[in-house]
Amino acid sequence: MSGAFPNSIVRLVPASLYHAFYLDKSLHYPHAILWSRISRCCSTSAVIWSSLGSLLLLHLYSTIDHKHGDGGEVQFRVSRYHHYPQFRELQQVEEEKIQLPSPKGKRSPRAAKRRPKRISPLVDEFLDEDSRLRHVFFPGNKSAIDPMKAMGNDSYYYYPGRIWLDTDGNPIQAHGGGILYDEKSRTYYWYGEYKDGPTYHAHKKGAARVDIIGVGCYSSKDLWTWKHEGIVLAAEGKSETHDLYKSNVLERPKVIYNEKTRKYVMWMHIDNANYTKAAVGIAISDMPDGPFEYLGSQRPHGCESRDMTVFKDEDGVAYLIYSSEENNVLHIGPLTEDYLNVTSVMRRVFVGQRREAPAVFKHQGTYYMITSGCTGWAPNEALAHAAESILGPWETMGNPCVGGNKMFRIATFLAQSTFVLPLPGYPGSFIFMADRWSPADLRDSRYVWLPLFVAGPADQALEYSFGFPLWSRVSIYWHRKWRLPHGWSTFK
Repeated sequence: MSGAFPNSIVRLVPASLYHAFYLDKSLHYPHAILWSRISRCCSTSAVIWSSLGSLLLLHLYSTIDHKHGDGGEVQFRVSRYHHYPQFRELQQVEEEKIQLPSPKGKRSPRAAKRRPKRISPLVDEFLDEDSRLRHVFFPGNKSAIDPMKAMGNDSYYYYPGRIWLDTDGNPIQAHGGGILYDEKSRTYYWYGEYKDGPTYHAHKKGAARVDIIGVGCYSSKDLWTWKHEGIVLAAEGKSETHDLYKSNVLERPKVIYNEKTRKYVMWMHIDNANYTKAAVGIAISDMPDGPFEYLGSQRPHGCESRDMTVFKDEDGVAYLIYSSEENNVLHIGPLTEDYLNVTSVMRRVFVGQRREAPAVFKHQGTYYMITSGCTGWAPNEALAHAAESILGPWETMGNPCVGGNKMFRIATFLAQSTFVLPLPGYPGSFIFMADRWSPADLRDSRYVWLPLFVAGPADQALEYSFGFPLWSRVSIYWHRKWRLPHGWSTFK
């Protein structure tokens, strides 16, 4: 056998198994997960499953490629599925070679052995303020992306990790943010944390932070040239009891539009200096570029809320997704019709998995989510999840990162998810938005935008699928430099 199962076998293989092995070679589904899905979802006779197991093992044996040069890592040779020819270049695997410097005197071999295994040598260098690789992770001003000066073939390129300037020549300040496409003005609005202030520690053992300045807003027609529209929700400078007083916390602002009330509604994480308030804040505006009026904060469903996002579905129903219960569980629940509150409905997902930084999107009726682990400012491994209903149950599919190198992939390219933006007119094609945090100087945190594809014929059900969901593979491709193909338009 080579390349694909014979048709006679395909008819007997559950669709989810077929997709697990054939959608993208970078996804290594743990065997335990595959077989747990089989035992969980199927009641087929032992004889049939014995036969299928033999066929699967035979096929795996014929398709596995053992890579002896990289720790014996196993990869599957599988076919790729391309939605549009002009996007194929972005789906090519680009490798990244970073030569780590020799350990410094303070990093003895004994100390290296004591380091947690979840922290890779690359992440150690990333967190070291004095690392000789600092310029690799955070390139200087000379290599800044300046859309106002780029000409010809240099235009419209994204360089993940570089300083990105607005039309006034200032670094964009929209961290932990999200994008709203305003149909009335046919304009994109990018909202995020404006962190152009000094970094400090509120407490000796507390996390690095910047005083609240407010929510920055930028507008664009092409997703590359961004005009600063100002601070659309500003800090409170006088009242120390106000949620937005400068020494408090405002994070991860997201804005959605309510057609019924004709209001732009902003949700955000609100906290105090020691992160014990754990609430959400709500603000509204008549215009996408503000100003926004702050309405107050609450603990949704009476629960703690930290990293969060909002997602507006095609039917106009909006949902709040937030980390809760000491970040051990993710909560999901619909908002009221005016988007100003939560309803009584709430579901607990990823129980005990400690996931945060949720970014939710939808493709062909299936809901997808990218999350990160909880390791403070240190980057960690992203996971992709899928569900037939946004309220769950959700199934974890694995690490969506493709390319770079192994250390890059287990650190989400040294970044953390914040938003996934659909590309209009090209179903299955998205921009993955993430933050590369700089704990020593948070204002210098960078943006990592990369192409994300939901690949696989999810609308082509296989015969005798035994009720398995047809999850499509989610892939985020690493590129040092990339742009959307010629002929692509933001408006279709």
